[in-house]
Amino acid sequence: MAAGIPYVHLRRMENARLVEREGWGLYWRADAEITEHHTVAAVCARVPNAIVCLLTALVVHDIGTQVPWETWIAIPHGDRSPSMDSVNLEVTRFSGASLRYGVVETKFEGVPARITTPARTVVDCFRFRSRVGLDAATEALDEVLLERKATPDEIWRAAEACRARYLVEPLLYARAR
Repeated sequence: MAAGIPYVHLRRMENARLVEREGWGLYWRADAEITEHHTVAAVCARVPNAIVCLLTALVVHDIGTQVPWETWIAIPHGDRSPSMDSVNLEVTRFSGASLRYGVVETKFEGVPARITTPARTVVDCFRFRSRVGLDAATEALDEVLLERKATPDEIWRAAEACRARYLVEPLLYARAR
């Protein structure tokens, strides 16, 4: 059963083309409006404890020029890595303050989701620079400051909360001058 609808009814609705099957246990109304964040909505529906982060969060916040071919999510340490047939996932793991600080509630196509704020996303790009690239991290920092999507103080606090102050401090100081 999905959302309280018995499987038999889902199959009938699918045959009548009222719903479309996205993947295992994931259905969408056939007349639902598909947005640019449809894949993110599908991931958040399938992995409710996920936090949209890193390159996917940059795209959602309209920061930089990175266009990832996978959806980046964070899950708590110890959780099993999710897999989806229809979506390429890039999974990172957060623990402690990283699971809470700079994470906000939102919705994608009506699906409840959590995403890192612009300041937190920049800090995470520096924390995971070996995976996203130092150029993506510096581009994100420059654009966030230029477009005032976060203040240097917000970035500084996010870096302190995530124990990444030493990574962000030199660049933040240089750009604040």
